Amino acid sequence: MEQVDTSDRLRQLRDLMRQHKVDIYIVPSQDAHSSEYIAPTDARREFISGFSGSAGTAVITHDKAALATDGRYFNQASKQLDSNWELLKQGLQDVPTWQEWTIDRAAATAEQAGLTVGVDPTTITAPDGRKLGEKIKKKGGKGLVGIAENLVDQVWDKQKPARPNNPAKVLGLEYAGKQFQDKIEELRKELDKKKAAGFVVSMLDEIAWLFNLRGSDIPYNPVFFSYAVVTPTTVTLYIDESKLDESAKAHLIGINIRPYDAIFSDITALTRQHPPGVNGDAKSAGVPKRKYLISTQASWALAQALGGEENVEEIRSLIGDAKAIKNITELEGMRKCHIRDGAALVEYFAWLEDELLNKKTTLDEVQGADKLEEIRSKHEKFVGLSFDTISSTGANAAVIHYKPEVGNCSTIDPGKIYLCDSGAQYFDGTTDTTRTLHFGEPTEMERESYTLVLKGHIALDLAVFPKGTSGFAIDTLARQHLWAHGLEYRHGTGHGVGSYLNVHEGPIGIGTRIQYSEVPLSVGNVISNEPGYYEDGNFGIRIENVVMVKEVQTKHKFGDKPYLGFEHVTMVPMCRKLVDVAMLLNVEKEWLNAYHQEVKEKTSSFFKDDERSRKWLERECATY
Repeated sequence: MEQVDTSDRLRQLRDLMRQHKVDIYIVPSQDAHSSEYIAPTDARREFISGFSGSAGTAVITHDKAALATDGRYFNQASKQLDSNWELLKQGLQDVPTWQEWTIDRAAATAEQAGLTVGVDPTTITAPDGRKLGEKIKKKGGKGLVGIAENLVDQVWDKQKPARPNNPAKVLGLEYAGKQFQDKIEELRKELDKKKAAGFVVSMLDEIAWLFNLRGSDIPYNPVFFSYAVVTPTTVTLYIDESKLDESAKAHLIGINIRPYDAIFSDITALTRQHPPGVNGDAKSAGVPKRKYLISTQASWALAQALGGEENVEEIRSLIGDAKAIKNITELEGMRKCHIRDGAALVEYFAWLEDELLNKKTTLDEVQGADKLEEIRSKHEKFVGLSFDTISSTGANAAVIHYKPEVGNCSTIDPGKIYLCDSGAQYFDGTTDTTRTLHFGEPTEMERESYTLVLKGHIALDLAVFPKGTSGFAIDTLARQHLWAHGLEYRHGTGHGVGSYLNVHEGPIGIGTRIQYSEVPLSVGNVISNEPGYYEDGNFGIRIENVVMVKEVQTKHKFGDKPYLGFEHVTMVPMCRKLVDVAMLLNVEKEWLNAYHQEVKEKTSSFFKDDERSRKWLERECATY
């Protein structure tokens, strides 16, 4: 991981800040699924700071610069940030959030008047923009102002990558499982319940799901740049028409198609011509005003274009909630694609072990990742990867979101732990699997740590909980065995997974984030189970399966409510060398044996003519 000298970039940015009369400039961590997003990582933030992780906010004053990120990236950020930057390790005691850091520097003091903070309003959510502006003023600052032209883009200038313009294609009913017209009617029923004037959709995965379309604008996420507006009587899709071929246009019959860039002027005109009232009359006596709904993830710019709080209500997205509950077709697709994907991983791990131990081949992390992609690409319905493969050896495995790069990666050492976190997009589903392996002799600490992680993974897989339980409530099940040994990991335990969509899908998750307490797990949710443990500079361990929420039968039903559990769909063996069987309870050994039997039964047919993979599979799945 090489550092970038950001001195000249910061100098140019500060010159622009003076021209626009702002004292502090924020480059937020953008959501990869929003309509304003420009690249597969937070490209503007990466350009100005040199930090390439997928989560982080940069704040620049005229004499300081800070980068805030969470525990997944502490190691990476400390290596990538140059001396111009202060690292704010979010979540650690006594470390300010980026908002607190910004407010403190904007506050009025005896030595200075309050300062002005600037931001591109398309890059910050409406709730975040509003709350931050209020807090800045409360501390004596001049407030938060939106600057239409992104200042980082102006520094970046001609080097900035062009916005992709790849086509949006129809996803057949055999994969989607429901007509898009039915999804729109269900959305309209929700709008009617909420007495809403309409819903402005800005999340790219939600638009792709709603219209049964998939694209390739953003690498790994089959989405396309667009907005949509759904009212009780009209549906408008804002997309460059060049992205729609004849089949897509025929598919969207009855949908108004408008240019992507027309969204802001159109919604401003919409609220003026048809105010959010009853029958277009905002002044109807005694009748509550109908407002336009936007997601809490929609941009501050979008809320402003709609006229602000008078016309807008921010809610957790109705589409996001519906999309997270997969239908029967999507669930079956998830089962099938994970079997094919599991077979690809088995073949890869068998190949890798043979190359390293028998053929004594020297392979680096990128070569390993490339080979895995090659193997996956042979399988039916494969579209591409779902994220950059984390192929990491030794100390690199401790970098939670490590990305090997050509010329800047390590040789895979068979004497050290190898962590591989990877996934693929298939027409019938999205995969995300992590396995930690050792091709030599693990240390006692490595075996102990791996087994503690495995015990937590099994505990979550076996969990049974009443309907209404959130992922926040069951997170401790995966951490309990690590905690008992004074160990921990700094990332969530699970994230939602899309159906041939983004590999990280809201609103559900398993972890300590407060939003995970707001949405209960429901039958049809697809989510990851991925506890881990990491020793900086030494090794990293993570075990990840994708699981689906299902109803389970229990002897009793207190409260007369259903009880739920998980069905795992990932089909890849655990690493035999790293399991300390003496640490496992009988129920855990039974789970492990049953899981391995299932893996073997479902994937062995792929290896009829592949003796190497078949033998590796049989060895790793042998009964304990």
